[in-house]
Amino acid sequence: MSGFDARAFVRTLPARPGVYRMLDADGTILYVGKAGSLRARVGSYFRADQIQPKVQALVRQIVGIEVTVTNSDTEALLLEHNLIKRHRPRFNVILRDDKSFPYVHLSAHEFPRLAFHRGARRVAGRLFGPYPNASAVHESLNQLHKLFRLRSCKDSYFANRSRPCLEYQIGRCSAPCTELITKAAYARDVQSAVMVLEGRAADVSGRLGREMDEAASRLDYERAAALRDQLAALTDIQARQIVSRAKGGDADVIAVAEEGGEFCVALMFIRGGQLLGSSSFHPRAPIADAPEVLSAFIAQHYLEREAPPRIFLSHAIEDAAVLEASLGERAGRRVRIARASRGLPQRWVQLAQQNAGNALRMRTASQASLAGQFAELGGFLGLAQPPARIECFDVSHTQGEATIASCVVFGPAGPLKAEYRRYNISGIDRGDDYGAMRQALARRFRRRKEEAAPMPDLLLIDGGAGQLAEAVGVLRELEIALPAVAAVAKGADRRAGQERIFLAGREAPSILPPDSKALHLIQRVRDEAHRFAISGHRRSRARSRQTSMLEAVAGLGPARRRALLRQFGGLQGVLRAGVEDLARAPGIGPALAQSIYEHLHPGAG
Repeated sequence: MSGFDARAFVRTLPARPGVYRMLDADGTILYVGKAGSLRARVGSYFRADQIQPKVQALVRQIVGIEVTVTNSDTEALLLEHNLIKRHRPRFNVILRDDKSFPYVHLSAHEFPRLAFHRGARRVAGRLFGPYPNASAVHESLNQLHKLFRLRSCKDSYFANRSRPCLEYQIGRCSAPCTELITKAAYARDVQSAVMVLEGRAADVSGRLGREMDEAASRLDYERAAALRDQLAALTDIQARQIVSRAKGGDADVIAVAEEGGEFCVALMFIRGGQLLGSSSFHPRAPIADAPEVLSAFIAQHYLEREAPPRIFLSHAIEDAAVLEASLGERAGRRVRIARASRGLPQRWVQLAQQNAGNALRMRTASQASLAGQFAELGGFLGLAQPPARIECFDVSHTQGEATIASCVVFGPAGPLKAEYRRYNISGIDRGDDYGAMRQALARRFRRRKEEAAPMPDLLLIDGGAGQLAEAVGVLRELEIALPAVAAVAKGADRRAGQERIFLAGREAPSILPPDSKALHLIQRVRDEAHRFAISGHRRSRARSRQTSMLEAVAGLGPARRRALLRQFGGLQGVLRAGVEDLARAPGIGPALAQSIYEHLHPGAG
């Protein structure tokens, strides 16, 4: 430990709550931890009976320790979380794939909108969730729109309708924009949707049944039939619920699985007694065990979002009381954290444990398969070691319009999406793919060289010999030498498995067998670059077309264009608007509205 006297240092520490930071010879933070007693906790790392290999590996690198005394365990927890988030120490448990979970949003409008929401939770109206992924939200919205016909359109579009839209025609909206439903009737539908989202679908079913009987007794058979269909659809949704309902409302269930030093945390969302789904996390945990991983996960996950009233765990954790106090203070109510040992919560935990184990096994198998692909690719390229970093470039445009170049990055664990980049290409002839590739590569590698950033072991280009020559030329101009540079071109009939691989330094292209692991990896990287380029190109083209269609209207300047697009929620809303609707927009007026309509709908008069 290079002169660091651990025992003498520990004797100077107070027996008070605080946070400690362990440093290496370069002053880099190796590990951040919290403690109820700094002296006892820090001293435990240097005891003679400390035999854990992972802890010993940490201790060998420590040359200094910094401490911050806090007033309470809660303050220590918050400070630890902030330091881990800022410095991401290599020995701490770090969530690699945390994200913002989506919600169902019911707006605070006179006729509320039911829609998808991801992002800040401080929005007008109510949020229901969180849901494990976007598809779960869209499935719930699809069911609710069919059942209760609540609107999904934006307020700007809603305010400018003069006739019902397609959503009304296909039975997914009751057209409150044109007053085809009363405010009271719409409010009843909103209340029913809220009850379903809160897990009280049985109460809604009972009310619909009573209303159906009353309509039939009044001989209003059309209304009774509509209620019957609605009740049948709701009953079908209830029958497909994947877990039993529980009394007690909202809870999260967290379980951890460990195998070979790798961990997986499964998080299940229980809302209104119903399971909305689960999400898996694979934290980096060099020196932790399962309870420590759970504790770190709870701190990092919930100190950035509101915790539910109950959190059930697969393992008991030491700092449950501290976490309860911290999360309860943030939520403004009590939060209970406990290991589930009986009843329905125990079955939930068992299900979460199975999900964590399955996700870990699938990840391990996927990594093993990927490692085999990287190894075979390294052999094909003639490298001494499998490539540790692959960068692939592709170019996308439509007849030269909105040219975009993409760069995707892969490592031994798969795609490194945080390092993906797109390049807007300009100053070249329309359709000049070679020029576009040359510009993107020059911009990319000139900056990588200036910043001394990691270079790829394999530079892969989507294209043939011409694109490969451009890549080699750019690297030569920048005086950059890479272990391997290649281009992948589709076969004669563009079928997968017939790709030709052009390698710098080899005269003839290679064709790998269709079952080659190296080919499968090349195809995956190439397809990802293609997808990333196309998605960027489509967005760029949509933006340019949205602006250009309105730019040609005389008298419609930039400020009015922006106001018009904002009023109708985008170009599609403007296209659907009539002359009277356009005239009501700020700064437009009847004459300009007529000009806009005629420009967007030539020959409509």
